[in-house]
Amino acid sequence: MTRRRASRMLRGAALAAAALLLPACAGLPTSGDVTVGLVLGESTQDVDFLPVASGPIAGAGPQEIVEGFLEAGITTSDNWGTAREFLAPPLQRVWRPGEGVSVDAGTDTRVVTSSVPVDAVDDAETAEVQVLLDLVASVDESGAYSEAPGASNVMFTLERREDGEWRITKAPDGIVIDEQRFPNVYEGYALQYFDSGWARLVPDVRWFPRRQSAATTVTQALIGGAPSAWLDPAVQSAFPADVQLAQDAVPITDQVAEVALTRPASGLDQVTLSRMRTQLQATLRAAGVAVSQVRFTVDGRTVDAGVVELIDDPPEAGTLILRDGAFGRIVGDEISPIPGISEQILAIDQPIASIDVAIDDSTAAVQLADGHVYLVGDGNRDELDARPGLIEPTLDPFGYTWTVPTGDPDALQATGGDVVAHAVANAWPNASQISDMRVSPDGARVAAVITVGQQRWVVVAAVIRDAAGLPVELGDLKQLTQLSAVALGLSWVGTERLAVLVDPQSPQVLNQMVGGPGASEAAPGDAFSIAGARASAGVRVLGVGGQLFAHAGSAWREVATGVSVLATRTGE
Repeated sequence: MTRRRASRMLRGAALAAAALLLPACAGLPTSGDVTVGLVLGESTQDVDFLPVASGPIAGAGPQEIVEGFLEAGITTSDNWGTAREFLAPPLQRVWRPGEGVSVDAGTDTRVVTSSVPVDAVDDAETAEVQVLLDLVASVDESGAYSEAPGASNVMFTLERREDGEWRITKAPDGIVIDEQRFPNVYEGYALQYFDSGWARLVPDVRWFPRRQSAATTVTQALIGGAPSAWLDPAVQSAFPADVQLAQDAVPITDQVAEVALTRPASGLDQVTLSRMRTQLQATLRAAGVAVSQVRFTVDGRTVDAGVVELIDDPPEAGTLILRDGAFGRIVGDEISPIPGISEQILAIDQPIASIDVAIDDSTAAVQLADGHVYLVGDGNRDELDARPGLIEPTLDPFGYTWTVPTGDPDALQATGGDVVAHAVANAWPNASQISDMRVSPDGARVAAVITVGQQRWVVVAAVIRDAAGLPVELGDLKQLTQLSAVALGLSWVGTERLAVLVDPQSPQVLNQMVGGPGASEAAPGDAFSIAGARASAGVRVLGVGGQLFAHAGSAWREVATGVSVLATRTGE
């Protein structure tokens, strides 16, 4: 049998084997109705499988070797040991798979071409293979996820070994995974950082391979790393730069995480040590690690560390609505008023467009049908902004009301209870329009839907505040996802996700992770307003006819009628 014929037979066998593996490697859905699955940081012990790839098949040609190498990116065990089998020994030693991940649209979208024609492979000794990827996103060396749509060319150089087998001698660092299987191979973890006032914790989502010790992985990332560049201006870490892990493992015994630190930790003050412990414990718990406490040691000796008090989130607000001359929380078919606010809102003799209630129920930012924005509460009703074309206002946890005209995004201002407006610098540069804006529960981030050129983007930016908590500037924009239709509403769902209501013709709710992928589901047909919650099950949607909808599993059900305004709450 000729080598060429054997190669063709082996190629067919490889394709057949791949077909048999498909059911076991099928990924999570990236479109259609949102269903309940693993939440951020949830344990993977209940996952039925993790994708496994095969090593090189004897007699495979250059193109098949490259395709096999790319496929092997889904198998992370032994530091991508399967993928290294496709590499020549010198490259095996220097190739760095952890450099990053290129997430593409799928294996069937990859265009693979070889410099050596199929009928000339048996006579060639070297070859170059080019792979054209349809990129969707990327993950950098620190685990930070970014949407990165577009085409990308990747080049490989191969040589035939003395035994006649082809191996890759030149390849870029990092791996390639299709978007369907990416959530099966990598998991998102919310590292926790302090805000600028050491009062709240702010999540920074990173993606790391599954089947690694979550405790060790997130501890290494937190202590040895830094916040994402876009978030860095608004947060800080309690861990000094000269304090590192003394060993590459974080054992957990009886729910106590033993964290060995380098010697500089022994000279730290109690406040710093307590902040370090608080920050790491919150990160481990967010990662799904069952820990009751963190214990620091230096040279085997325990270092005493307490915990610091953080600003606690208030109880769940419930659904806030304005209906038939009543405003407050709806429970069953009854509306419970909010003392000091409901009466004042009902006294307004003009149509109301939106209501955003402060996190402590002390005040509310109210926008009237004419667009003017008022702050009500404590017996007062103060006009904050009367500029034309204002979008819905958003309150932050520090008591500032944010307002901006839709056609002038850089004219953002924040107004406190003293009714003094302050300009917020560096607000969405290059944007020509803004349609939606919401400050996060921690006040360290602001999400928005903006138009740049002809493109609509969901973006987020760090909120830079002065010592008194006044927002003075926004950090650089982080693009989360591009929208193909008009946005109707934006809200926070918990601390790591956004819900975006889009497309008035065929309404959809996009559940977008801040620092991760998103998924969409159909919304009620006449939806035009949305309110967030602590969890996706609490999201509410309002129809143009006054019907209020809530989640019922993966569907929507009507829970109230006659609603004129679906109100929101700070940070939701």
